[in-house]
Amino acid sequence: MPRPLLRAGYRLAYFVLSTTWWVLGRAPGGVKCVILRGDEVLLVRHTYGPNRWELPGGGRHRGEEPAAAARRETREELGADVPEWTTLGALETSVGRANATLYPFLARVEDLDPVRDDVEIAEARFFRLDALPTPVGDDVPRILERVPT
Repeated sequence: MPRPLLRAGYRLAYFVLSTTWWVLGRAPGGVKCVILRGDEVLLVRHTYGPNRWELPGGGRHRGEEPAAAARRETREELGADVPEWTTLGALETSVGRANATLYPFLARVEDLDPVRDDVEIAEARFFRLDALPTPVGDDVPRILERVPT
């Protein structure tokens, strides 16, 4: 299937899901992945939703443990196999009017060259922690505060 059509599908799915979550007032839980390389963090911009920099991540499959979802999401979005994750707890957040629980995870890598899924991810780059781009997603600062120094 042509990439522009797949991207349109992602945008439509995002619209339908976010509308459903708005009506229900609850969104399913998901994971966010803090991937650090020295004093840099990996951020992505999606091809759908708000045009802002986010931590990689996504929704959990039914019955999927959060750490397994973090591993799967980094493989799907970035072509990276990051087997070791440290939990950063749970974080209550909102997606529009819908409440959701996020499970952020931390991985420290020495070398990672992300090969992004260009249907879902418009851009993936490392940024210095003291020089993040703008705008970033609402939860990015809250999650990065949980990273031990």
